[in-house]
Order: sequence, then C-alpha cells, then structure tokens
Amino acid sequence: MIEFQIGDRMIGRDHPPMIIAEMSGNHNNNLDRALALADAAAEAGAHALKLQTYTPDTITLNERGGLFDIKDQDSLWHGKNLYELYKEAHTPWDWHEIIFERAKKRGMLAFSSPFDETAVEFLQQLDVPAFKIASFESNHFPLLKKVAQTGKPVLISSGTSNLSELVESVRYLQSHGADKIVIFKCTSTYPALPENSNLNTIPVLQSIFPGCIIGLSDHTMGVGAATASIALGARVIEKHFTLSRADGGVDSAFSLEPQELLNLVIETEKAFQALGTVQLESQKAEEKSRQFKRSIYASENIKAGDLFSPENIKVVRPGDGLHPKYYESLLGTKAQFNYEKGRPIYLFK
Repeated sequence: MIEFQIGDRMIGRDHPPMIIAEMSGNHNNNLDRALALADAAAEAGAHALKLQTYTPDTITLNERGGLFDIKDQDSLWHGKNLYELYKEAHTPWDWHEIIFERAKKRGMLAFSSPFDETAVEFLQQLDVPAFKIASFESNHFPLLKKVAQTGKPVLISSGTSNLSELVESVRYLQSHGADKIVIFKCTSTYPALPENSNLNTIPVLQSIFPGCIIGLSDHTMGVGAATASIALGARVIEKHFTLSRADGGVDSAFSLEPQELLNLVIETEKAFQALGTVQLESQKAEEKSRQFKRSIYASENIKAGDLFSPENIKVVRPGDGLHPKYYESLLGTKAQFNYEKGRPIYLFK
C-alpha cells in the first residue's frame, strides 16, 4: 500500500486523513488577518496551511478583451479582468516566511501552490515540505518539471482535466523525478454543487494511479462531501478557509469558517475510524449488548406437565433464555420443570 510523508505527517490509506486549510486570497490584503487565519486554522485542528504563490504578472497579462475579461454573470469575480483579480487575490511574497513561521509555531505544516518556475525557486528557499499544482496549472509543463525536480511530494488537482490530460500530467511529473504524488479529485467551480462532486471517481482514480494517494480538493459548502470522500479512499482533504464569510474576499463565498473547519477535522477523523476492518461476526465490543437479544421466557407461572402456549411463554428481552427459533416447536408440548413468571425457559437444568 502506497504511503509517504509530507513533512512529519504520514499519509496513505491506513493513516488518518490530512486536512489542509487553503488561505488563498482570504487574507484580504492584510498581513494581520493572514496571521489570524493561521492561528484559527491551527485552533481548528488543521494539519497544514496552504498559500498560493504568484503575482499578477507571473500568471497572466494585463490585457482587456476576450478571455482576459470575466464575463460569466454567475462568477464571483464578474466584471474584473484576470489581472485585476490576481492583483487582489495574490499573497505578497514577503509575507510567506512570516505566515509559514506562524503556522509552524502553531504546529501545522505550511506550503504553497506555485504558479510559475520563479515561485518554485522562491518556495525552495523557504524549504517547503511539498508543492501543490492547482487545477488550472496542471498543463503548465515547465512548472511541473521544475516542481518534480525538487524531489518533494507533489499534490495535483484534477479539476478541468480530462483523464487523458491528467494521465499525461502525472506521467510527466513521474518522468522528471516525482515519486510521491497526491491526486486530488476536484471540481473547479466556485462554489461547487454536491451533485457535481462525483466522489465515486475516487476509487477509480486509485485503480488508474495505484502508485499515488488520492485526495479531495473540495469547493462545496459545508463538510458533507469531504467527510463522505473518506469512505471512498480520500486521505488528503483541501478546503478553502476564512475567518468569516461575511468579511468578504475573493474566495470567502465558498470557504469554511473556523467552527466548520473544526467540524471537518473531527468528522473526517471519525469517518476514518469508522472504516475499521471487515467484520462479519459479532465483536467483543458488542458482548454486553448481546444479552439484550430476545429469548423465550415464562409470561405466567408454569408447572411441570403444563402445556406451553402463547398465553404462558413469550419471546422477549433479555437473551439468557431459550433461542426464539424453538418457540413454535415448544407450543403444545409439556413443560418438564416448574417455571416462575419472568424466568427464562430452558430445555435442560
């Protein structure tokens, strides 16, 4: 079974899920808020804090027209051009070390999604334990090569990719040295609807990529989809995180608040524990409960020689009498012993 470490945390099918709190642009261009987000994520029990490392100039061109403009009326970012969006959302590079240090001090791993080769070089200087490839960057082969050559674990999202494209990207990573890969099932809509999550894809991805660990980068509201994904094999969960959706911000509308993040940590842990092993017999933990199964009891006083009938015997709890399978065969037969009302029926003393 494939398993490996990200920092000091082991991940794999036999290990509890790793929860990543994605800060993204929810710092709202305020370093104090970014540090407060790190603190809140740690208090909620997140195992890692993730940033995004780019500038508007490393991700797009400052142009108008065509696809540079966000024209979708349903988009959270309608009316902006890409450059304006990324200028608002990016995390200043000189904040990274400060935020990472706060996360580490609070017991979390800290890493980022680089969006170009210079970001990889920058993050390497900060000795990040892993790199995340965002959905829209999964075809950025120069970036993939640069990340793979670091030898560090790579997490890559499947959003917007056809299977053939995902296979090509993963093979390219592997061919350039990446041997510790997490593939996130991801739906790249913001927010995503549960019915578009298609979590049944997770075990299929595991069969296609047996040498990789499968996770979920989840943009749905709440924790239901992420919790359900554990039963299907996801072992790394990434969710966007904010202090309060009411505060606004580029990703706030589909981000978890602190109490929800805490619920995510708790419920995914419970889901993992609940998987257990294959159990077809009653288990030790149920021994005390077995005494409350049903059995045959005297419902009236019965003397030896009396006939058993529906009026003097019943199938009731508790379970220290004769098995209910004998009930019908007892009816009409003679009692061999005296039974007081409320005593179990037995065949032999």
